Amino acid sequence: MKHTHPFADLLGFAVHAQRAGASESTLTIAAQHLNPHGVAHGAVLYALADTGMGAALYPTLDTGQLCATIQITMHYFKPVATGTEVTCSTELVNRGRRVAHLESRLHAGGALVATASGSYAIFTPGA
Repeated sequence: MKHTHPFADLLGFAVHAQRAGASESTLTIAAQHLNPHGVAHGAVLYALADTGMGAALYPTLDTGQLCATIQITMHYFKPVATGTEVTCSTELVNRGRRVAHLESRLHAGGALVATASGSYAIFTPGA
C-alpha cells in the first residue's frame, strides 16, 4: 500500500526500493537543503534517515498499526555539496512486538557521509 508523505515531498526525497525490513531512498542536495556554510544541513540528512527507517519498518506492521520514532543517533562523517545525490540504505536490525531497531547508511559520490541508528515504537492507536 502506497502512502503519501508530504514532508518527504517537501524536501524532495524519493523512495526507490521498499520491502519489509529494508528501503533505499535518495535526495539530490539543492540550495534549500544547505546550512549557512554551504553544505547539506545535518537535519536534512537526519530526516532522510528517519524517513528511510519508517519506509523499511512500515511494511512489517499489521493492519491498523503505526510506528513512531523514539530515538535516532546520527554520526556525520563528510560534508555534502549542492548537486550531490545522497543515497540512504536502511535495514531492520530487530523487530519486537512494541519496539523496532533500524540502521541507515548514507552515501554520496561513493563515500560514506553519515550513519544512523534508530528505535521506533510500534502501536495501534486507541488500543
